Amino acid sequence: MWSRESASLRLICLLALTALWETRSVNADASSDAFKTNITLFTRILDRLLDGYDNRLRPGLGDRVTEVKTNIYVTSFGPVSDTDMEYTIDVFFRQSWKDERLTFHGPMNILPLNNLMASKIWTPDTFFHNGKKSVAHNMTMPNKLLRIKDDGTLLYTMRLTVHAECPMHLEDFPMDFHSCPLKFGSCVTTVLTMTTLSISARNSLPKVAYATAMDWFIAVCYAFVFSALIEFATVNYFTKRGWAWDGKSVVNDKKKERASVVKKNNAYAVAVANYAPNITKDSSTLPTVAKGGAGDPNKAKTESKTQESKKTFNSVSKIDRLSRILFPVLFGTFNLVYWATYLNREPVIKDMVPSN
Repeated sequence: MWSRESASLRLICLLALTALWETRSVNADASSDAFKTNITLFTRILDRLLDGYDNRLRPGLGDRVTEVKTNIYVTSFGPVSDTDMEYTIDVFFRQSWKDERLTFHGPMNILPLNNLMASKIWTPDTFFHNGKKSVAHNMTMPNKLLRIKDDGTLLYTMRLTVHAECPMHLEDFPMDFHSCPLKFGSCVTTVLTMTTLSISARNSLPKVAYATAMDWFIAVCYAFVFSALIEFATVNYFTKRGWAWDGKSVVNDKKKERASVVKKNNAYAVAVANYAPNITKDSSTLPTVAKGGAGDPNKAKTESKTQESKKTFNSVSKIDRLSRILFPVLFGTFNLVYWATYLNREPVIKDMVPSN
């Protein structure tokens, strides 16, 4: 009896273990199938996101400004070099922006990705203004993290070591205190020349469909330079033309003066011949005729030289005189309007950024 009961008990345990093993096998197969399904779904979502995506164009091109939010988590600070006036800081630099082209629909709300995906999408070209040297950590792989939400919001994190300059005033050394800023921004260039400024600004800026404040300033400066060239050409043209007119008039005046001198010399000779018999009687008659006659050859030559010298030398053009006043006044007015406009817009832009 006991042998039968023990045999049946063993049989029941064996059946239970078999059923449990089969259940675990079914669950493992189901989880494996679900895992494969998730991988396939991830792949399809990523392929769909990158289909027709152009990483050279920023989000909202021609429609709105791309707002990039930044955040820094400092892991270490120092050392601070007094001799070089710089400091070293190790940070996790986070950037967040929204790209509607990367919206997706799926069972997950966030896609965790690595740096390979970051190289295939548009990322901000952010840099540190006062940074002398910045190093991105690449051991054992690039320390970069990318997260994409289903609404197209991206979180891009990287680990950086930044060597930044810190201007120090050592009047109170060694009891001095210093504040070392870390300034970062995007697309800022150095003013060199008009041409270099225009080219470098366009090369460093993302391609946008609207004119920036730098574009307006460069365009107006080009307009002033071009206007100065036109003014110079105009004055040069009319000045040369005036000299040509003066030259023609001088030649005509010389011809007229020569003809008048010949006529007056003839008249002078006739007058002398008429008064010759009375010279011995009245010596004042000849000088009177000579003074009254306007045909003295030496006097005619002197007057012609004076007139020629007056017509040859050109005075300052009225256009030049006007330009000396008009150009500085207009450029100064433009600078007043320009800086007043854009400096007063800064608080408005700050108010538009939503506060955390």
